Amino acid sequence: MDLNLKGKNALVCGSSRGIGKAAAIEIAKLGANVTLASRSADIMSAIIHELDTSQGQHHDFLAADFSEPTDLKRKVHGLVAAKVVHILVNNTGGPPAGPILIADESEFLDAYTQHLICNHLLVQAVVPGMKRTGYGRIINVISTSVKAPLDNLGVSNTVRAAVANWAKTLANELGPEGITVNSVLPGATNTGRLQEIIDNKARASGRSGEEVAAAMQSGIPLRRFAEPAEVAAAIAFLASPAAAYINGVALPVDGGRLKNM
Repeated sequence: MDLNLKGKNALVCGSSRGIGKAAAIEIAKLGANVTLASRSADIMSAIIHELDTSQGQHHDFLAADFSEPTDLKRKVHGLVAAKVVHILVNNTGGPPAGPILIADESEFLDAYTQHLICNHLLVQAVVPGMKRTGYGRIINVISTSVKAPLDNLGVSNTVRAAVANWAKTLANELGPEGITVNSVLPGATNTGRLQEIIDNKARASGRSGEEVAAAMQSGIPLRRFAEPAEVAAAIAFLASPAAAYINGVALPVDGGRLKNM
């Protein structure tokens, strides 16, 4: 199986923590040069030293705020002017939790901008280089909510579904160029986002965080939460040459929690 990414350049978004950081680590292990992207320059400058360099890789970072798409666009175009990005991992922190009925319209607009619009701007910037070099992998980290909406995540459910449909459309358009577009749908994963959800449920129900976590795990056939590295392994595989004929899929990495196929 060809998992070798030596000589490939990857841009991994939301890589200052959680799944994004884990994906950067795994992709670097396969030999790629990684550009981290998030708002936190100080954190990313430290993470660079955690990335594998055993195959002569060079890693860097792009400090950008996804709530400012114009600035992001300027910075990513500067990046692709300097090098081809062969692998793009679109990954952005989820919108605040809450029922959809009480969500303010600004919450939808903010989430739409930070997820779909910024993903789109990044793709527009990197695809020309992918076409020139004959190698392109676009992986979108979304949520299992695109298959089954999650309670109390109204804005997230709505916007994530839009991203999933955008990604599938893009896969159809870019397939003839040999560029694959796939989505990874993490289930409950040990990140700060999961802890926020647990804390909200605990406050609303009057239960302890431990009780809420145990109840959530009981609904997962594997009876545990995922670790970020386990989701990252799926992302890294989809970035590799071995995944060349996998295109347009939405892959749950959820321990079997989803009841549908």
